[in-house]
Order: sequence, then C-alpha cells, then structure tokens
Amino acid sequence: MSLTLIKNAQIVNEGRIVEGDVLIDGEYIVDIDTSISSKSANTTIIDAEGKYLIPGAIDDQVHFREPGLTHKATIKTESKAAIAGGITSFIEMPNTVPQATTQKLLAKKFEIAANNSYANYSFMFGGTNDNLDELLKTDPTNVAGIKLFLGSSTGDMLVDDEKVLEKIFSSTKMLIAVHCEDEATVKKNLETYLKEYGDDIPIALHPKIRSEEACYLSSSKAIELAKKTGARLHVFHLSTVKETALFANKIPVEEKQITAEVCVHHLWFDERDYETKGTYIKWNPAIKTETDKEGLWKALLDDKIDVIATDHAPHTKEEKQQVYTKAPSGGPLVQHALPALLQAHSQGKISIEKIVEKMCHNPAKIFKIDKRGFIKKGYYADLVLVDISSPWTVTKDNILYKCGWSPFEGTTFYSKITHTFVNGHLAYQNGIFHNTIKGKRLLFNRTNE
Repeated sequence: MSLTLIKNAQIVNEGRIVEGDVLIDGEYIVDIDTSISSKSANTTIIDAEGKYLIPGAIDDQVHFREPGLTHKATIKTESKAAIAGGITSFIEMPNTVPQATTQKLLAKKFEIAANNSYANYSFMFGGTNDNLDELLKTDPTNVAGIKLFLGSSTGDMLVDDEKVLEKIFSSTKMLIAVHCEDEATVKKNLETYLKEYGDDIPIALHPKIRSEEACYLSSSKAIELAKKTGARLHVFHLSTVKETALFANKIPVEEKQITAEVCVHHLWFDERDYETKGTYIKWNPAIKTETDKEGLWKALLDDKIDVIATDHAPHTKEEKQQVYTKAPSGGPLVQHALPALLQAHSQGKISIEKIVEKMCHNPAKIFKIDKRGFIKKGYYADLVLVDISSPWTVTKDNILYKCGWSPFEGTTFYSKITHTFVNGHLAYQNGIFHNTIKGKRLLFNRTNE
C-alpha cells in the first residue's frame, strides 16, 4: 500500500493549531508528529508549508436530487462539487422522487451512492403521517437519522398530525432532524399577499410569508415535544435570532439532547440582498433581517448553535427565474460553503478552529459518526488543505454544480481548497480531480439505540 506524507502543515484539530506532519497509509491516518521522516520509496510527499490542514467537512443537510430529479443534480455531480469545496462527507435528505419513506427506497439511494459518490455518504429516512412501522425498522448503526418536515417545504412529506408526531418522538431513540415552519402561519401570510399581488409577489416579501413567527412557533413546539418525550432532536437551519433563545450553551455538544444547525446562506445574506439576487436566494426558511443574521452569528460563537451546514438544494436557472409562487426554494452551496466561512474568518468574525468545530467535529459528535471529523491516528484520512492567501473569483467557468449557477457568482474569495483526501485517496488537487469513486457509507457508533 502506498503512503502519503503531508509535511509542514498548520494542523487544525480540537481547538488547536500545531505545525506538523501527517502520515497516511491506505485509508487511514497512521501518524501525526512535529516531524515524520519518509521510510518508504512508495511515499508521496506533499509540502503543505503555509497551508492549513483541516479534517474533511461533514455536511449534515444536502439535497442531491437523485433519484427522480436528476435534471437538477445527481449524487455524482454534487459530491464532486462537494470535495472541491472541502466537504468529504454528506447526509442527504429524503425528499427525492420517490421519497425515501420505505426501507426499500432508502436502500436504493445507498446503492446509487455506492456506485457514484466521490464523498462519503449517508441518508435520512423520511417520516410521514403514516409510515411509523417502516420508520422503526431503520438501523441506527448505518442510517444517519430520521427527517421530519414540520412545515410543507416540499411535496407531501408534511407531518402535521400531532398524535403521529408525538408517537414518532416517543418511539425512536434515533436522532430526529426537523424542518420547522408553522404551516398555518405560512399559509395565512401567503394568502394575504396573493390577494394583493397574485402569483408575482415581490421576493422581498418572502421573509414576511415564511416569517419569524412561523419559525419560532414550530421550533418551540418541537423542542417542547422533545423535552416531554426525551427524544434526541436536531433542529435544522435556524433563520431567526428569536429561535436561538430556545437552545442551551455551556453544555458539551455530545451531552446535548437538543442541538441546532445554521446554514451558510443565513450567515452570509440578509433581506437587503433580495434586491440584487432575487429568487436565486429564495430558501425555506427565508433569509431574514440583518439583525437575524448577526444574532445567528452570535449564537453560533456562543455555542447555542452547534453545526454549520449548507442545505445544498439546486434547481435549474429556468426554474429559479419564475414568478414568486412558482420559483422553487433552495440553492447550490457545497462548493462554496467553506470558502465563504474562511472569508468570514479573514474578516475577523470566526476563528479557523471554530469553523472546524462546527463543520467537522460537531457533526461527527452529534451523529456519532465512526472515525471521521477529526485528525487522529486510526481515523479515516478525510483531510483538506487550505491556502488562506489565494484569491479566486466564482465564475460560470469554475462552478461545478450540474445546475450551472451559484448565489456566490462574482464573489472573490480569499481562500482556496488546494487538496482534498477522501479515505486516504487524493481526490482533488488544485482544480484537478482524480476520478476514482472512493466515497464510503458512513457508519455510526450507536449500538445502544
């Protein structure tokens, strides 16, 4: 087996930055030290002088659109974009076509990924109002979790029967991840603006329709139910400062029963950006006020919010350019999420150590992912080298998403991902892909669940 030796890197791990070397043998990290000598003629040496070495990021919420929506994206295209962006593992959501709401359909998605994913992968099982028996068959050691839509962001996966919801929360020890927007509130707000504007509602009103009230009402109910039942709850994509008050800090993340995530777009954009970006930044939950954005940053740094993710959800340009009621919500982000956060670092908003905590360590802890998310001996060599002094501009020519566009188009980032290793395989190097599928199914340390 050939060896790879990364030398002179600024190794970012567990709140520290230490200059040193990392030795990879096959799929694993086998040594970490201040200086490691090459002992084999088969060793590939990479000089990382001046670069940061971080664990591969773990994105706990993506929509890669396969099966059924492959005109927008595929597991192959989006996982390739992900590794170019330093994301080496992803957890994909169940709202594909067909939806992953039976064990058979879930297994089919794993089969597709095994043959096509450049990154490591897992999927969530989708809960509905009437599939509890199937849900309870989910194996906690090799499936990421249960996903519930408590607002109808997509299709017919809305779980709006309160008795069913309590039964799900009471019946499984698996992590339950939720999309929280109160359906009645959203419908009422939408009807108000439909009467005034018809289908062509100004996009600036999106955060008034999918409002702070809708988010807080749903999040607070989910948290109340989790406390009542003892369920392990993970609240996806917080978008309001008001919601952050619902979450605790000063508790180690691995001891929390209720955790929270924020997405890159809610940290980067605010309602002022609708004027120039239009429906390209239409997401559910909506991008809201500058005050909300700054409040989310504060909660992230105060450890009320535990994870940064993307909610990568591509649509074609033609779909996004439709009038408000027809333009779908969501956008592509996996290629640009880490560069955007490193931009925030360069602006003094967040340390690199904290980025690694929120994008690498904490997802691994929260989902109990086996041997990933850290730079440790015996762990899989999912590693990313970053040059923080290498400006580049997002253009149509370097966007890798199948949909061919990005909300960051025209943005100049100061930092560049130069190398990405997936299970010890150098999958990406300075814009060049080593086109071998090396992604593996994520496994979870949950034997007592």
